[in-house]
Amino acid sequence: NQQERGMGMNKGNGAIFNAYPDSIGGRLAEAVRFLSLPELNRVFDCFYILPSLFHSDIDRGFSIIDYGINEAFSEAADLENIERMGIQLKLDFLINHISVLSGQFQDILKNGEESRYRDFFIDWNMFWEGFGEMTGEGYIQPYPEVIKDMFFRKPGLPLLMVSFSDGREVPYWNTFYQEIIEPGKKYLGQMDLNVKSPLVWDFYDETLRRLRDYGAETVRLDAFAYVSKEPGSRNFLNEPGTWDILDRLSVLANKYSLTLLPEIHAIYGEGVHRKLSEKGYLIYDFFLPGLIIDALSRRSNNALLRWIREILDQNIKTVNMLGCHDGIPLLDLKGLLADDQIESLIALVTSRGGVIKDLHGKTNVYYQVNATYYSALGESDDALLLARAIQIFMPGRPQAWYLDILAGKNDYEAVNKAGAGNHKEINRTNLTYEQAEDALKKDVVQKQLALLRFRNSFPAFKEGASCLIMETPANQLKLRWEHGRCAAELTADLENVSFTILQDQ
Repeated sequence: NQQERGMGMNKGNGAIFNAYPDSIGGRLAEAVRFLSLPELNRVFDCFYILPSLFHSDIDRGFSIIDYGINEAFSEAADLENIERMGIQLKLDFLINHISVLSGQFQDILKNGEESRYRDFFIDWNMFWEGFGEMTGEGYIQPYPEVIKDMFFRKPGLPLLMVSFSDGREVPYWNTFYQEIIEPGKKYLGQMDLNVKSPLVWDFYDETLRRLRDYGAETVRLDAFAYVSKEPGSRNFLNEPGTWDILDRLSVLANKYSLTLLPEIHAIYGEGVHRKLSEKGYLIYDFFLPGLIIDALSRRSNNALLRWIREILDQNIKTVNMLGCHDGIPLLDLKGLLADDQIESLIALVTSRGGVIKDLHGKTNVYYQVNATYYSALGESDDALLLARAIQIFMPGRPQAWYLDILAGKNDYEAVNKAGAGNHKEINRTNLTYEQAEDALKKDVVQKQLALLRFRNSFPAFKEGASCLIMETPANQLKLRWEHGRCAAELTADLENVSFTILQDQ
């Protein structure tokens, strides 16, 4: 029954399918067709579609031109069909920036000072006026004391010199990506939005309404920690500015009955995840992927158990995952794992073909390793199944990357084809529909789907259930879920890479 495909016992608390609109068969309609197969019945109750669903130019969708449906991959009927299947929708909102090809930025290029969007983006010189000295190149160089704590995503100052129609060069804030292809005519980049502009808040309101109209119930806030900016601040998760912005966004989200999921990579020891949780937000569990690999490599539950206890003791609401469109987080683990343990983890995953992504190009500042999760586990079926079993018994809502489900291996050809700096393509293989359907025949795939179906359908995991940690030796992990008289219990053997699940109904 198409109406009931996502209607597991644990509706709203079951597993999330994660993919680009073109990941399977080249179009979203083919991914929807894939989810309609009998093998996928009641496996997922939500679909997180990455933002190439919308009009975008670079960065595989994370440079939005506008939030209209990208006809190259999708059409409105696809979203309607997902809703008919009883599957929820999770979509992205990039609140820090939009593409230089956006109508707002193009209006500035055309009309300069007369553009109604003149302050929609951040004029670098206006921002730093009184906090630096003008250079011969036409931009203010901030004083060392006001910029010393500033967090940079790339070398140099985060600005793009923009040619106005009157011939002036005006610098605008640009955190993530910038390139001038033809001065005064053509740019590539993602321009930071000025949250002090009323027009930006009108844009936020209209975009959230639009995402609701598409059927979204959960909205992932991409790069939200960069939005608040003040001279002399770190300009990454500024306080209290970041929280004030999130509070305002929450008011808008509540108007449209949307749940916000702020996305942030931050060191565990800084406690950002706790602050988000205390303010009532869902958080991404970026710790779990590395912790599982660590537990299997050291055959020890100690770091993983510490994190599970914290989630339960502090009632932290999470969305967890194994792999995703990004890499396996490493920077996040500082404080949960010792530095030498993290270095061992890096060495292990890279020995299995993973590629390190470093911030600023500095090898001493590690960030993530790009690899499929299956390859990161040594392409062991037993290890992948054990990791999935642990995931579905973790407190929080499980999210599953399409390639993980299909036991995808590192795609070195895609990396080589994409060129320098595009190592993320190692875990973004576009499959034909036939390839995806054929992968369903694999035993490791069928067993993963069975685990996710169990998570989605077995009443012990219903909203309001209790998750308990049972006593075990260090080389085991035992988690028990209870709801009423129903119970499910996982015993994971980290030594022998095996597990058993007992259920009582």
